Amino acid sequence: MTSNTTDHAKKLAKRLREDLATAGTEIPHSLALELIAHQLGTKDWNVLAALTSRAARPAPPDISPGVPVLRVMSVAQALPFYLDFLGFALDWEHRFEPGLPLYVQVSRSSAVLHLSEHHGDGAPNSVVWIPVRDVSALHKELLARPNAPVRPGIDPDAPGGPTLQVIDPYGNALRFTQSPSAQ
Repeated sequence: MTSNTTDHAKKLAKRLREDLATAGTEIPHSLALELIAHQLGTKDWNVLAALTSRAARPAPPDISPGVPVLRVMSVAQALPFYLDFLGFALDWEHRFEPGLPLYVQVSRSSAVLHLSEHHGDGAPNSVVWIPVRDVSALHKELLARPNAPVRPGIDPDAPGGPTLQVIDPYGNALRFTQSPSAQ
C-alpha cells in the first residue's frame, strides 16, 4: 500500500456515498469507509488505516560501514606499504590544487581506507579493525612478499579472534581479525 491509500480510500468512500445517494440510498460516511476497506481486502477501516500508516513511514536510512581516515605525513611514502605489501589498490586521489596535501582512497575486497596528508584528518597511531575470513592465509601472503617491510605474527588469543596486526609507516595499526564464527 502506498502512503496515499487512506486518502484514496476516503475519496472512494465519498464517491460511493454520492453514487448511492443519486440512486436513492443514503449511507453514513463511516459505513462507506467500512465498505471500501472491505473492497481493499481488509477487515475494517481501522485495519486499513493502521496498515497504511505503517506503510507510509519512511524506511530508516541505510547506513553503510564507515571509512577510516588515517593520517599519513606523505602519501608517496605510505602507498608502497598499502599497495605493494598489503595488496590494496589505489582507487582515487584528490588534491585541492598543486602543492596542497593529498587525500587518497585505497581498497582491498570490501575494506576501504582513506589516507590523508591533511592536518586534522585522523591522527597518527590510530587503530583500524578489519575483519578477514582467513587470517592465516593473509599472514602467509604477507610473509611471502619480497622485501616485506615487517614480518607480523598472529595473536591467536586476541579479543574478537585471531588477529594479525600490521603497523604502517606512520604508526597506524591495522588489525586484521578473523571472527571465531569464521574459523
